[in-house]
Order: sequence, then C-alpha cells, then structure tokens
Amino acid sequence: MSPQSSPSTLTAGLIDVFADTSLAGNPLAVVEDADALSETQMRRLAGEFNQAETTFIMRSGRADLKLRSFTAAGAEVGGAGHNALGAWLWMAQEGRLGPIEAPRIFRQEIGGEVLPIELRPVDGRIFGRMKQTRLKLGSTLAEVLPLAAALGLAPEDICAGPAPRVADTGVAHLLVHLRDAAAVDRAEPASKGLLKLLEAVSAEGCYVYALDRSIPRRAYARFFNPTVGLWEDAATGTAAGPLGAYLASEGLISGSIEIEQGTKMGRRSILQVNLASEPEISGAGVIVMRGRLSI
Repeated sequence: MSPQSSPSTLTAGLIDVFADTSLAGNPLAVVEDADALSETQMRRLAGEFNQAETTFIMRSGRADLKLRSFTAAGAEVGGAGHNALGAWLWMAQEGRLGPIEAPRIFRQEIGGEVLPIELRPVDGRIFGRMKQTRLKLGSTLAEVLPLAAALGLAPEDICAGPAPRVADTGVAHLLVHLRDAAAVDRAEPASKGLLKLLEAVSAEGCYVYALDRSIPRRAYARFFNPTVGLWEDAATGTAAGPLGAYLASEGLISGSIEIEQGTKMGRRSILQVNLASEPEISGAGVIVMRGRLSI
C-alpha cells in the first residue's frame, strides 16, 4: 500500500497527532516500508528520532498493514493509541492509501491483534477513528498514602471515587482521579516510587485526571510512563480509551468524552473518545517533516 523503497533508503518523517496545528499534539516519528529492518535496527532508529514513539509500517498477511512501535528508550509498545493513529494519518495524507473522499475502513495488525480504523474527510482534513478492545478492569488501590507520595501530591488531592484503578482497552494503565486541574498540574512523580507502584499492580503507565462538573464529558489529564522510559506523554490514546470506558462503567458519563492532555508540557492535545461496546479514539494530525532515511 506504499511505494517501494530501496533497502537502504526509506521514507520517514514526523507527524503531530491529536493536533489542529503544527507543534501541538503528540509528535510521532514514522518509517515506511520497514519490512527489511531488524528489531535491533528499529530500536536504534527509535532512539535516533528520540520521540515519545516511532512507528514502523510494514506489510501484513492478516491486515492491510502491520505496525510496530518503539519508545526512544527502545521499549516496544502496543495498543491503538497515537502510535497507530499517527501512522494511518501519515499514510493517508501522503496519498499511500488512495483517495479518502468518503469514510473508509482499514485493518491494522498491531501488538498481535487486528483492529479496525476508519479514515474520513472532514472540512478538508482527514480524521481517524480507531476501535480499542473491550474494557478490562484490574486492581483498585486502597492505600492512598503510597500513591500520593509516588505522585508528589497530598493525600487529599486524590479523590475517593471513582477509586484509583487499573483499566485496560489494549494496554493496562493506572487511572487516578484528582480533585481539580491544578492538582493534575502539581503532580511531580518520584520515578522509583511510581515504578514500584506500577509494577505492584501490573500497570504500564499512570494517567492522572480531573473532571470539571461544570463541563460534562470533559477531563483534564497527564500521563506518566516510566516503565517504558517515557516520563511524560503529550497525548495517550491507550490511556484515554480506558479512562472513558472506566468512567462510563461507573455511570459518570455516557456517549463520549473529550480529554485535554499535554497542556502542562506546552503540547496541548485534544482526544475524543466515543463509547460503544468498545472505546473509539478519534483525531487528526499535522505532518511537520518529510524526508529520506539512509541506514
């Protein structure tokens, strides 16, 4: 579904995902036609790009495309988040998928699963909408003091309901409800403490969020993922999906939720989550760099 490249020269670039303008949202490095690359090369290239994640696009015998994503530290990540959405928006905007003049559904192989993604034109731009897997709920944290210490917050900053809990719609993350947006911005996690806590509950990352009762179906969030060497992320689809599904399971929202993330980092991102049998993440992106990669 993309033009052939020589083994030593590949098309690559950067796209800002969940963004309306360049230099916003969550940047993603993309490498096309990566079938000939070894896993070691992929890890080293992800380190070379030094972005939160780099996605490598390959052929698939099970779907339209296969995606593999690595952090700058070399950890492979799965789930249908900005790493997947950005790759499809890149391919669509670069004309690799043919015309997107009406909604089209593609299938992506990622993390051992095959998941659908819909691309559609909206006001001259291409938007993507991806299904994640059904919500799986894990451990609830009853002890607030260790959690507050790990996040650099006071115990009273953590809300009792909904309880801090591990939720998974593709990747397991710990969701922590804080009393307001100011508390979200005050969070200064201690790396060792947060790592220990996440390992104890079998979660990959921690999503802290606040709800504004005056603005229904809206949340303000930050994401920390030291387990894969990613300290803070500007937009995290694999955490936004579980958050929306968890809040819906608690009867706090229905239909959809809009999540603002990355503002504290100067990379304001808006993630839309539609709630059906499985959460759907949607958004657009802006390509900020195109080039040729020689290896």
